[in-house]
Amino acid sequence: MEQTITYGDGLLFLGSCFADEVGNICKGLGFNAMVNPFGVLYNPVSVANAVHRMANGRPFVHEEVVRTGEEYYCTFSHNTTFWQPTEEALLETVNAGLAAAHNHFGEARWIVVSLGTSWVYRSMETQEVVANCHKLPAWQFDRICLSVAASVAVLSGLAKMYPDKQFIFTVSPLRHIKDGLHGNQLSKAALLLAVDEVCKTFGNTHYFPAYEILLDELRDYRFYKEDMVHPTEQAVRHIWERFVDFAIDPAEKPAMKAAAELKQMLQHRPMFPKSEAFRRFELLKEKKTNELTRDFPKVRLENL
Repeated sequence: MEQTITYGDGLLFLGSCFADEVGNICKGLGFNAMVNPFGVLYNPVSVANAVHRMANGRPFVHEEVVRTGEEYYCTFSHNTTFWQPTEEALLETVNAGLAAAHNHFGEARWIVVSLGTSWVYRSMETQEVVANCHKLPAWQFDRICLSVAASVAVLSGLAKMYPDKQFIFTVSPLRHIKDGLHGNQLSKAALLLAVDEVCKTFGNTHYFPAYEILLDELRDYRFYKEDMVHPTEQAVRHIWERFVDFAIDPAEKPAMKAAAELKQMLQHRPMFPKSEAFRRFELLKEKKTNELTRDFPKVRLENL
């Protein structure tokens, strides 16, 4: 890419749990990043809806609250991690999160989108695509596979509506085996074709090949966890390193190295907190913190 990510940029990671993995590594190195403020999202429509909601900041209201299949409350814009025992608690939680996401969206220069599937669930009552079915009965939803053209239209809308943002699209390497192996491949193929079309058309869109890296470079099941679906920590780290080479300004590598070293020190849990060795360690940690603040002032210490 001609433009690259720097510590001064705001970043927003959205989409599948792959966005969680890479986004949290980025945030943990002190970048100004927010990761999935609506929870994990899988399809292009739900991602686009989240972007539009963050952009306009319109609060969630009573009419958008649903009672889940486990007698909790949530909305069709969020995933199950947002379940609350009362409607009041839910609206307080999601609207506080939305306000923070709205503010971050305003300063975000980069939006990294990890798409998981072309399949969507549409509410029979509202005819709107939902981000999560919340264990409600299957008869309440239509299950539809988005065409390539439909996904192109949704993703193109993002590029056109937010020309000041740089979008990095990727297709998640996680297999959606509930669609069947063949169905998963068709779904991923539709996403790949759609993203390719969008990136050929708009100058503020880019493609990072996470799907291809895991399937072609790491073509071995030892790079998958026991469920044979999710990549191992080693695989995620490899893809992260490739993402760094692809998207992050090389001039930021000294800051990233310093941030990683301090992060490791901050995570240290002493066996003997009253020892002389630990006192020296604390002094060294303070020295490293001061050096990082002085040399790389745009690194967000609160994210380490």
